[in-house]
Amino acid sequence: MAQDAASGEVLMMAWMNADALDATLRTGRATYWSRSRQALWIKGETSGHVQEVVEVRVDCDQDAVLLKVRQTGGACHTGRASCFYRIVTPEGTLLSPDGELE
Repeated sequence: MAQDAASGEVLMMAWMNADALDATLRTGRATYWSRSRQALWIKGETSGHVQEVVEVRVDCDQDAVLLKVRQTGGACHTGRASCFYRIVTPEGTLLSPDGELE
């Protein structure tokens, strides 16, 4: 998970393997594992929407990683600040951020 270090907003979720975590720790830039391309992916390498890593945390089982980052540009491939912009109602209806049906 990537979280904005200043606001605490959850930005995105992406996969990491040991090599991605190592690259992230070495470079200070969020690096993920692309399951579709089977390759490392440096966030923002093509879009310029980079994530500068401020802090790295792991959960109690040490099988999940939280990156606190300074985000440049949108974290989501849609251009939005966060990938978590859709709302799911208790009935399971999907809404856009402005409350419209998706």
